[in-house]
Amino acid sequence: MTRALDILELFLEGDGTLSAPEVTRRLQLPRTTVHELLTTLAARSYLVPLPEQPGRYRLGVRTYQLGSRYAEQLDLAAEGQRVAREVAETCDETVHVAVLEDTDVIYIAKVDSTHAVRMVSAAGRRLPAHCTSVGKMLLASLPQHELDARIEGRDLVAMTANSLTDPDALRAELTAVRERGVATEHRESNPDVSCVAAPVRDGAGRVVAALSISVPMIRWTEEREAELAELAAKGADDLSASLGHRGAAR
Repeated sequence: MTRALDILELFLEGDGTLSAPEVTRRLQLPRTTVHELLTTLAARSYLVPLPEQPGRYRLGVRTYQLGSRYAEQLDLAAEGQRVAREVAETCDETVHVAVLEDTDVIYIAKVDSTHAVRMVSAAGRRLPAHCTSVGKMLLASLPQHELDARIEGRDLVAMTANSLTDPDALRAELTAVRERGVATEHRESNPDVSCVAAPVRDGAGRVVAALSISVPMIRWTEEREAELAELAAKGADDLSASLGHRGAAR
């Protein structure tokens, strides 16, 4: 069983095809053992021989079925809460995970700091996306035509005096978010709090959520912002990995 799994995991690398000699060399197994295992995996549809390249295999439909079932059972909110708790334990600040719905964000996970901080957010609450770091991250991840459809002709409400209410200013901010790979929000949803957020991707590489760290202004500095941006990005990568996204390791 272990050797069969070792073979399947080899297909996660490179171009996704392998020959028996390559498997033998990389796993340092006897040729007869590799032949038997490949034959069994192919018979069970975990591997498929390539007709155009005799002797080479690719992953079969059975692995796709298993992956699809795993994806169906994933709970973004539960995984988000788990990762948010880990990030909060590292920095002792409030951590959120949110998704985008139209022009709002909905918080699906939240772990509070041990410090007493008044937050406008809560799990299940909806806030204007343009006023939050998670929302900016999610808006910045939209294709341009989708973004335009969501903000053109709409009033951008203000939650504080610092909220962005001009569509052109918001577009400029979102361009900067795309370039940086993280989003920030300085007292735009709460006059006493700043936040930094990073994107969460699913197995197909699509941005499906964002993870943020919120900090009272009394503890917010440029150095702290840089530290938390890195931590938010790592947390988002960890959550992405749990959703099946590859290449997110830091």
